[in-house]
Amino acid sequence: MRRTTGEHMRVSRITAAVLALSAGLPGALLAQGGEGGGGLYDINTGLSVWTLIVFGILVFLLGKYAWGPILGAVEAREQGIQSALDEAASRNEEAAKLLAEHKEQLADARRQASELIAEGKAAGEGVRRDIEEKARAEAQAIVERARSEIERERDQAIQALRKESVDLALAAASRLMQEKLDQDRDRQLVERYLSELGSAG
Repeated sequence: MRRTTGEHMRVSRITAAVLALSAGLPGALLAQGGEGGGGLYDINTGLSVWTLIVFGILVFLLGKYAWGPILGAVEAREQGIQSALDEAASRNEEAAKLLAEHKEQLADARRQASELIAEGKAAGEGVRRDIEEKARAEAQAIVERARSEIERERDQAIQALRKESVDLALAAASRLMQEKLDQDRDRQLVERYLSELGSAG
């Protein structure tokens, strides 16, 4: 609770009066006791009464004007400390949430990286299979072309051999018969004969 400037001035004046009273009256009473010739351990009733009165006034003034602000300041300080503790707890909770979110994001990033790696491996495996299949198909095509070429060359060799055989047979028959034969007719005859032999074989 805050006090105005007038209240502060009034409290200051009262405090100064109490201090002056407590400082002046015991001195005067001690002087009167000195005049009476009291000893060091003699009890001065007047001095005791004024001391109690001054002490009571001081306690009253402190209770009314000093202890309230002191207790208010202590309470405000306590509230400030509690507020700081609450704020620190809130920040700690927020930091824990941020840490949990960071861990979750990191786990998600690792999962995505694992998925990308798996997809890359699968894609690489697919490409490898495609390459192997293409290579196998190309090799098969090469083998088929080579086989066709071999068969074609074999057929050509057989035709050439058959032609040479016909020529040799005609030449041999011409020599045997000692006369010139009709080449075209005799060739057809020999080719037909060889074809019959080939089909029979």
